[in-house]
Amino acid sequence: MTTRAHGTVVREQVVVEAPIERAFAVFTEGLGTWFPPEYNLLGVDIAERVFEPREGGQVYDRGVDGSECRWARVLAYEPPSRVVISWDISSQWRIETDPEKTSEVEVRFVAEAPELTRVELEHRNLERHGEGWEGLRDAVASPGGWPGCLRRFAERLAA
Repeated sequence: MTTRAHGTVVREQVVVEAPIERAFAVFTEGLGTWFPPEYNLLGVDIAERVFEPREGGQVYDRGVDGSECRWARVLAYEPPSRVVISWDISSQWRIETDPEKTSEVEVRFVAEAPELTRVELEHRNLERHGEGWEGLRDAVASPGGWPGCLRRFAERLAA
């Protein structure tokens, strides 16, 4: 894996042992099987993490008490090669309801061989989050941010 944080962009990539179609499906619809459950803004345990597989869909967590936290919007959905979501989480780690103050996460899937896929993640426009955006950039670029998430994703595919 390689991580680069430069200015208002964080880039990360990983090569996974899976066909491109499986890598895309696990990354999107299987989000709840690899994205850390401890990354949770609900205040209760997560019962389900949902990725609605279509442009205009939502990404949200449903708590064990039935509460929901919608933390991203699906901006582009192009299986099996590309997905873009908004990052509707502020630099204070709260839901941001103003789309002008959200960043984007683009993920590209590139088949390197029939059973090998390169996953390229770009978290961009971080400055849109306003004051404190640098801390958000540093957090998503840290080992516990996108690098750790993609490591868990790769481990999930290898299992």
